[in-house]
Amino acid sequence: MNPSVTIIGAGLGGLVLARVLHRNGIPATVYEAEASPAARRQGGMLDIHPWNGQPALDAAGLLEEFRELVLPGRESYRVLDRDGTVLLDRPDDGTGERPEVQRGELRQLLLDSLPPDVVRWGHKVGGVRALGDGRHEVSFAGGTTLTTSLLVGADGAWSRVRPVLSDATPAYVGMVVVETFLFDADTRHPATAKAVGAGSLFALAPGKGILAHRESGGTLHAYTQLRKPEDWPADALAVGEFAGWAPELTTLLTASDTPPVVRHLCTLPVGHRWARHPGVTLLGDAAHLMPPNGEGANLAMLDGAQLGEAIATHPGDAEGALAQHEEAMFAREAHDQDVYDVMFGPEAPHSMVALLS
Repeated sequence: MNPSVTIIGAGLGGLVLARVLHRNGIPATVYEAEASPAARRQGGMLDIHPWNGQPALDAAGLLEEFRELVLPGRESYRVLDRDGTVLLDRPDDGTGERPEVQRGELRQLLLDSLPPDVVRWGHKVGGVRALGDGRHEVSFAGGTTLTTSLLVGADGAWSRVRPVLSDATPAYVGMVVVETFLFDADTRHPATAKAVGAGSLFALAPGKGILAHRESGGTLHAYTQLRKPEDWPADALAVGEFAGWAPELTTLLTASDTPPVVRHLCTLPVGHRWARHPGVTLLGDAAHLMPPNGEGANLAMLDGAQLGEAIATHPGDAEGALAQHEEAMFAREAHDQDVYDVMFGPEAPHSMVALLS
């Protein structure tokens, strides 16, 4: 018999794990700090890769449902300089090799595939304590606790489960991001909508840039990025960093329809590992946090799918399943920060054109 699995975190990786376990008749409960699925926006567009994200969704039995979420034409991309000059314009070739979907819709698909009582909302983890014999106590804000014999930390960059296994903590990589949205942009900001095009935009210069993609309903989702010290006040100074840039580009930052959100990109050490510890493991950003490079969500889903399959194929041998999962996950870990040197290095934006050409 397999024990009930306790999953901390209702992101894509944790939900894929729960779905694969559900398909195999293995009980699991997901504990999520957010109060509901609609508590906050769930990020932007994701390109789901055929070598990791799509096999994970296939293991979850959701590949066809996923294809119904794909937004056509979003695999196109453009590279512009600060003046708005188009240096590279590559349209969607229609092959659908890396189809683009909205993260929130993909998350909802996974939630809808699970029985309604699997995810317990409003459960913020305060800490985890090893009890011995592979058992762990999880404490929640408000004072409640639970004890589990199979615990999975799918709780992201600042995982509360990770300290049981590792002393590693995320470190700032030198990039600050300001996230903004323009709604109904084709009508309200036509020049900016034209600059972004049908898919993704990279407007770059050394040390800074504006990245954007077109979501559904005319929404433009932008990430202004700058190489700055961690204590640099982005919320006060970011606009000034783009003085002299083409207005159709700076509108992505200055005309946001939502309050700008400042984020600092962090990473776990390259090659992050831990010794096998009975009854607990990690997946996704909790295990291998890296700056956004198109792989994070895909790898988290593959982690979840392969862990679920390992548990299903090791009945009565949870430790064998966890060891198999960790061995595979460590082997495929893919930290790739060089793309940031390409996007924001001294030769930007021409270095990005060379990479994508």
